[in-house]
Amino acid sequence: MRNTSVIMLIASLFFSHHCFPVSNSVSAEERILFERFEKLMTGVRLSGFFTLDDLEQPPAKEIYEIQRVQKLGVGDLWIFTARIKYGKKDLTLPIPLPVKWAGKTPVISMQNANIPGLGTFSANVVIDGNKYAGTWSHEKRGGHLFGKIERIKSKSKN
Repeated sequence: MRNTSVIMLIASLFFSHHCFPVSNSVSAEERILFERFEKLMTGVRLSGFFTLDDLEQPPAKEIYEIQRVQKLGVGDLWIFTARIKYGKKDLTLPIPLPVKWAGKTPVISMQNANIPGLGTFSANVVIDGNKYAGTWSHEKRGGHLFGKIERIKSKSKN
């Protein structure tokens, strides 16, 4: 069943992307914002911490590797091809996520998004230059997250 969900997700992303290219009706300013966001968030590692609400413990480390970010047609959807390590799971998936804009500041804003193999999540994450911060929830747990955005250095061949 899980494999079927992943196949359906990938197929829908493929057809959506090819059937609904980025609209020519976006303003020049929006196009610049979109291009900057794609460049900022492609080939990066979000390295930081997350907290758990109602627990008195220090923040735990987290890492997300984003291989590519690409605008999906009209509207707020973007495809994040990301490597996610959550608990004992380590997956790389294309994930459609809404990105809203607070002026020129991007905010990843997902509500009850089902991520295959991981579960249902909600999050609101502000991207501010080379930093990120926000809130998250997964089933009955939730908290805050924050950290820095770094370029992933390519491994050179020896």
